[in-house]
Amino acid sequence: MIGAKLKIALLYDVWNEDPVAAAAKEEAEPGRKPQKKVKKAKKAKTDREEIFEALQKLGHEPSYFELDGRPQSLHSLSRCDADLIFNLTESFGGDDTQEMNVVAYVDLLGLRYTGAGPHSIFMSQDKAVAKKIFAFHGIKTPFFATSYRGRIEHAHDISFPLIVKPSWEDGSIGIDAGAVVKNVKEMMERVQYIQDEFDSPALIEEYIEGREIYAGILGSYERAQVLPLIELDLSRLPEGTPKIASYDVKFEKNTEAYKLTKSGIAENLDDETTKRLEDTALAAYRALKLRDYGRIDMRLAPNGDVYVIEANPNPWLASRQEFAMAARASGLSYTETIEAIVDLAMSRYLNANLLAKAAGMH
Repeated sequence: MIGAKLKIALLYDVWNEDPVAAAAKEEAEPGRKPQKKVKKAKKAKTDREEIFEALQKLGHEPSYFELDGRPQSLHSLSRCDADLIFNLTESFGGDDTQEMNVVAYVDLLGLRYTGAGPHSIFMSQDKAVAKKIFAFHGIKTPFFATSYRGRIEHAHDISFPLIVKPSWEDGSIGIDAGAVVKNVKEMMERVQYIQDEFDSPALIEEYIEGREIYAGILGSYERAQVLPLIELDLSRLPEGTPKIASYDVKFEKNTEAYKLTKSGIAENLDDETTKRLEDTALAAYRALKLRDYGRIDMRLAPNGDVYVIEANPNPWLASRQEFAMAARASGLSYTETIEAIVDLAMSRYLNANLLAKAAGMH
């Protein structure tokens, strides 16, 4: 535990504060990530509100710092005097490809912050880059190809069925029942849809049948630890519906897919399989140089093979979501989880300062 009372600024992004206008904008621009302000309109606490309360309980002085997509908000950030930035940004001005640039700017300002650095966010967000890194480290991931505007950028020898999704988006944006394709015609139609709707290279990936397993990880580098594994149970989806974590499954509360699926502690895993999942998650976490906290999404195939689907730096920290669920299962309360993330970030900077001072003495 750091112990000291800290001034902590919760850095978050918005691009439209009005819930009705935001919903209309999202409908007009489906490539945009859903924003937290819309969630707040549904009477649920945002993750930043829950984190704010947890920091107060820990004796810190939390405050909010909003990035609204205008340069002025970035200029204001340069005057931030907080001891630590709790980074909750997912985009800048609604463009989630700019997430890494926000963090790079915070780095340039010399401010301390929680979570992944800009290079880790880039490597994780570009799914094709992440998969190439996984392959280099011997981490199993589905074979894939990428295509953009008629140009094949990379291709394994892959076979149907396939899942086609945006290479750059996250939060299951662009993934629905039509994302799983069984022939060349369906694949070409889906690739065209991805390019038209998101102006993104299409990631064409082998579809892996199996269980959807999430590994939350706390810590950095060699000291990172895997929290109890979480499974998104897709078994109750109607017959013929692809067993995937589509946008409906994750976010659309009024849909049948959302109501029929749930996340919980993964059960019926023997010790050997659990270790294989944990070791794979840690290897992926370290390969992408994630730190403080993150989540690795995997598929456990019927034959026991473990495939990494994607990595999530700075995953959603709402108390009802998978990361907090895993932390609770490990014995950490929500407040203790937030405390651990703050301590990990502060220790990282304090250790860096100590190393710099030691180097200067020689």
